Amino acid sequence: MSEELRNPVWHSLNGAHARLAERVGEAMRYPSEVSPFAALPLEPDEAAWADAAKLVGPGGIVLVTGPPRTAPPGWERFEVAPGVQMIDDGVTGERDPEAVRLTTADVPEMRELAARTKPGPFEQRTIELGTYLGIRRGGKLIAMAGERMHPPGWTEISAVCTDPGFQGQGLASRLIRTLVVDIRARGERPFLHAVDTNTGAIALYERMGFRIHRRPVFQAVRAPA
Repeated sequence: MSEELRNPVWHSLNGAHARLAERVGEAMRYPSEVSPFAALPLEPDEAAWADAAKLVGPGGIVLVTGPPRTAPPGWERFEVAPGVQMIDDGVTGERDPEAVRLTTADVPEMRELAARTKPGPFEQRTIELGTYLGIRRGGKLIAMAGERMHPPGWTEISAVCTDPGFQGQGLASRLIRTLVVDIRARGERPFLHAVDTNTGAIALYERMGFRIHRRPVFQAVRAPA
């Protein structure tokens, strides 16, 4: 299976998202208004950690995903969240007539919906990472899903959320299936991440035809002050 998925942020910033990459040596990150994620080699040496310290500055945060990394002395590990990485294993793709493509004009509503439903980080410029789709009722944005990491041959589906007043209607699944159609049309394969405590979402994705591929961690460490 694709090695790119072992370190998806690294391969995204070295590939499809290179235009967004902030880099010092072997350390990279997205601009903070795009995404909080950073990237390091799978087995970073002291030089790579030194690059990361320069990139984020004294006391800065490095948020990575993939296998656990052991930071050198002076770094503070303050948050580790186990996760699951799931890949397409027969998801039915189907365009939904209610799905509309969201634009920068929709960002305030997208951020408000994300703040209430907490699907993961959604910043002012997150929409630049890929296509984001939404469903509206009465002019109000009630569900959305979009594309985030983009390692070669793959596109991550992310920011999947539904207004609490409209949950249970399958809106998120409909948006995911629409994204799957477009991802496959580019000759790519969809994947996604979830924290392992989000058992309801994981079960939904499994019913749709995703399967657990790896169990990465979301790891945050603080650079020496």
